[in-house]
Formats: sequence, C-alpha cells, structure tokens
Amino acid sequence: MATGYGALALYVPTVIAPLLLAEFGWSKADFALVSALGISASLCMPFVGRLTDVLGVRGTALIGLIGLPVAFLAYAMMTGPIWQYVVIYVIQTVLCITTTATVYSRIPVQYIQRARGFALAIVASGPALTGAIGSPILNAFVENHGWRAGFYAMAAFCAVSAVITLLLLPSEKRPAGTPRPRRRAREDYPAIFRTHAFWILIGAMLLCNLPQIIALSQLKLILLDNGVTPRGAAVMLSSFAMGTLAGRFLAGLALDRFPAHVVGLVCMGLPSVGLVILASPFDAPTVLTLAVLCIGFSFGAEGDIAAYIVSRKFPVAVFSSVMGLVTMAMSASSASGAALLSFTLTATGGFNLFMAISAAAVFAGSMMFLLLADRHQAGAFDGAGR
Repeated sequence: MATGYGALALYVPTVIAPLLLAEFGWSKADFALVSALGISASLCMPFVGRLTDVLGVRGTALIGLIGLPVAFLAYAMMTGPIWQYVVIYVIQTVLCITTTATVYSRIPVQYIQRARGFALAIVASGPALTGAIGSPILNAFVENHGWRAGFYAMAAFCAVSAVITLLLLPSEKRPAGTPRPRRRAREDYPAIFRTHAFWILIGAMLLCNLPQIIALSQLKLILLDNGVTPRGAAVMLSSFAMGTLAGRFLAGLALDRFPAHVVGLVCMGLPSVGLVILASPFDAPTVLTLAVLCIGFSFGAEGDIAAYIVSRKFPVAVFSSVMGLVTMAMSASSASGAALLSFTLTATGGFNLFMAISAAAVFAGSMMFLLLADRHQAGAFDGAGR
C-alpha cells in the first residue's frame, strides 16, 4: 500500500506539479481539471474488485506493479503538450488502481481472523507512511536534480518495490495442484444484490461520505470563515491529521473487540457533531479543534469499518467484488457532495447550509449501521462459494 498507486498518486503530483507548470506553461486551472479524470478510477473499481476475486491478489496487483514504473518513465519523456500528461494519467489510473486497498485488503481478510480490524488499519496506514517519509525525500531530490530525474527515480523505485511486493505477498491457500475455483459473475452478483447487508452498507456509505469534500479540500476555508487566522487554521489542520491516524488504529482495535455495527455508528457519526459545531456560532479555538478532530477521526476510520463489515458479511471469495462496489459508492457520494457544495455556495454564499444538510445525512447514515446488528456474518450471503 505504501508503494502502490493510492500513495504515489497522492504525493508525487503534489511535489512535481509546480516544476511542470513552470517549464511547460500549463495553467493551474487546466492542471487542476486533470484531477477530475480520476473519476475513471472509481468507475473501474467494481471491475478491479471482481478481477481480484477471480485472479487473486498477486495476479491482479501484477498489472499495476508493471504499469507504475512504465507510467513514470512515460512522464519523464514528456515534451510539453498537456495532452501527453492527460493520456498517461488516465492510463496509469485505470491500470494501477490494482495496487490499492480494494486489492490489497484481501490479504488480511483472507489470512487474519482474531486481529483483522487492526490488520486492516496497519495496511491502510501505508500511504500515510509514504507521505511522511517519502514526500520530503522526493521533494529534495527534485529540487536538486529536476522533474525528469524525479520521474526516473520514481520508475526505479516502483520497479524495485514491485519485486519486493511480489515476494512478500503470500501464495493462495489451496492444496498443491488444485486449480483455482471458477467464479461466475452471473451467480455471485445476484447473490450479492440479494443480501440485505450490502444495501444497508451502500446506503450508509452514500450518506456518510457526502461531506468528504470538506475533508479533502474545504476545511481550511471553513475555518477561515469562522474567524480563525491562517496560522491558527494550520494548527487546527494538524489535529485533523492526528484524528485521521487515531481513527484508523482505534477503529481497527475496536472492531476486534466490539460489535461492528456499534463501532460503525460511533465512528461514522462523529462528523455530524463536527459539522454542527462548525456551522454554529461557537468559534472558540478549542471547540473548533474538537470539530476538526471529529471529522478527521471518521475520515481515518471509514476504510477499516467498510472492509471489516464486508469481510464479516460476505465470504472471502467475493470480498473484493463487494469492496469494489462499496468503494465506487463512496466515490460517487463524495462527487455528489462536491456538486451539492457548489450549488449551496452559489445560492447562499456560505458553507452553513451544506454543513447542515451533510450533518443530517451523516447522522442518518451512521444510524443505518444499527440495521446490520441482526444479520450475522457471511451467513446472510446466499451465493456460489458461500
């Protein structure tokens, strides 16, 4: 996870983008628009999840492990037109999302039982590790050697890490000489769609991820609107990072010790508290920091909770197929939230209406986790390979 697309796509463009804009004269608006093409990743997630259940983690991840160094080599050979960056970006996104959580989370789900929640938290922390350690190193290297050398270095890094990843990935659990069981989509997907837990989880994630745009790009602006100084906002944003890290590991530990629907209710419901505080007239620094911490905690916990619940409600044989669909729903909710925010900002000129709507949606979504209490484990799934 630390050397996969989810980590590298987040930090590498951030480091190298200023140099590309300066050398080729690309506008910031055009470059920002390229990121919108990342929607192709969410559209491909169900296919990637299905591929993982059919080919296994190694076979699916191999596509992205080969694609990552090739893509960085292609970036290094760009000559100027922004369409070159766009083409490489789209191809890299489509092929290399096979090295993200939808694929790799299957390993702890398949091999770990008693501490599965904590194992998922450790796996999910990989990209943060890259940001904390790798991003400063790459930034210093690019400043000294240029952006082309940076892309060549990333290609070499990805090639080496691909070999290490393939060596570390465990082999499939099946007797020697036994072929992989054939999975039929026409049997599995109808069974998935007949499972009540699937629709409850999809509904909960659609509602709970509506305000994700705030965590991704709008939080500082909201704090400034609340009268916080730029320096104070920077300090409060550090509490978001701490909340994310705490949410990831505390949720993982809690999932191993308490009912998943209770953990989901508490962790996914926290942003409703934070959003109400941000929309209220209470703007004391301590209160606003608490609000930011609540949003960050949930942001870190949601991946663990979704993967854990899927692993308990569905057999391993269809885990990635279900996770692909859940991930797509989460991305769709985030995109819908961005559109809603744009509409409410245009209509009111402020964030309060959006935060009120989002707080209500998050509260309703978190309450939906209680509906999972009476549907135990994978027994609710009635399909091939159960």
